[in-house]
Amino acid sequence: MNNIPKLHYISQGDSPEQHLSNIKEACTSGVELVELRLQNMDEATVLKTAEQTREITGMYHTRLIISDYYHIAKTVKADGVYFENSEACPLDIREHLFSWQIVGGAAHTLEDCKRLLDKKVDYIGLGPYKLTTSGQTSAPRVSLAEYTTIMEAIYTETPIFAFGDIQLEDVSELLKTGIYGVAVSEGLSDDFKKISSFHKLLGGSSTQEQVWNVNDSE
Repeated sequence: MNNIPKLHYISQGDSPEQHLSNIKEACTSGVELVELRLQNMDEATVLKTAEQTREITGMYHTRLIISDYYHIAKTVKADGVYFENSEACPLDIREHLFSWQIVGGAAHTLEDCKRLLDKKVDYIGLGPYKLTTSGQTSAPRVSLAEYTTIMEAIYTETPIFAFGDIQLEDVSELLKTGIYGVAVSEGLSDDFKKISSFHKLLGGSSTQEQVWNVNDSE
């Protein structure tokens, strides 16, 4: 997934139904990748919601990433899995996935990034840029200066995404640090019409590029 979309929507909701409703609205509004992130729910509920999410994302040709539950990601044939647990080993997890599924991981420090790159992840979520009320992570926030320092230190082609209560007005400054894209939750859930504005700031959606590549190869 070298052309991984630069905008990720991290699902939100107080119930599976709210997650599904938000995901559908995100898809209809043009988001190209959804990360299903369910917390404090039993595995059967996560599986059922993941199956329903796969149906929705499939209808809109939207990519689906499952947070943490790699076996569920394989069962529903999601595009990949993202690990918030820094102790998870991507190399071990790959053994349980289809060869085409991607693996992403959360990082909070330069050391985290280096470890994930050594483990051959396909992308990294680096943050939090701001502390969130959703309990996404308890790690200290990563400042703009720290993003710049980390990006310059690792110098990698592996896509690095900023996360952590990112709003539309944060994107321009974050891009200056060298990050590839952003993973957004509240910033989109509050108004999914902002997706087009995020795409513009990030350099446009990848849809046109993908279509051109397909046509060019014929």
